[in-house]
Amino acid sequence: MKLEGKVAIVTGAAVRLGRAQALALAECGVRLVIHYNTSSGPASEVVNQIQEIGSQSIAVQADLAHPMEARAIVEKTVARFGQVDILVNSASIFQPGRWDDTSEENWDRHFDINLKSPFFLTQAFAKQVGPQRRGHIVNLADWRAVSPGTNHFAYTLTKAALVTMTKSLAQALAPQIQVNAIAPGLILPPPGQGPEYLDRYAPQIPLQRAGSADEIAKALLFLLRSDFVTGELLYVTGGEHLLAGRQT
Repeated sequence: MKLEGKVAIVTGAAVRLGRAQALALAECGVRLVIHYNTSSGPASEVVNQIQEIGSQSIAVQADLAHPMEARAIVEKTVARFGQVDILVNSASIFQPGRWDDTSEENWDRHFDINLKSPFFLTQAFAKQVGPQRRGHIVNLADWRAVSPGTNHFAYTLTKAALVTMTKSLAQALAPQIQVNAIAPGLILPPPGQGPEYLDRYAPQIPLQRAGSADEIAKALLFLLRSDFVTGELLYVTGGEHLLAGRQT
């Protein structure tokens, strides 16, 4: 796909990996919808940065804990730009929970935000693409999806389901829409953790260093520019996914 002039929705684009991906797309001439929930200030900052780059952008608020709000993101994008060509399901939550202390609230919140909302966003996105245009969907998964451990039960289950959903949708939406996923590894510390988190775990992975948000953005651009990759899970982990059963 030639990216210049395309329109993309990036969920969770106000902060962290979503922000890095949105800015990378803007550098390629993509027009952006910056989805956020509570981060209105950072979302405005990203919109301003994109305008300084020379592209167009708007911010759209939606609480993905209520999956039906996801449809409105697509509707508002089409109202502003006329179409959507790219959907990046980046927003997610990552909260601890073992088998014996995961609450129903923890379970439901993970499934609503990490799995149900991406699915219903995909439904709305695919319907407006239609049979005549091409589109791309990229889901942010996790290496834990295929190498599960004993922590973060609800989170890991949602990411495993997201990988399965990616493969199923790649078949269902072909040939008009390509669907892929990225599995980040040790890229950013979890919310509430500092750089020492990365320093502590980096020596334990094969490449013995943490990655960067820029590497996730490069993986995104690779998948979007390809016309012959679909149903793929692209690991960007420094080899961390090779260490089966280990969870940071």
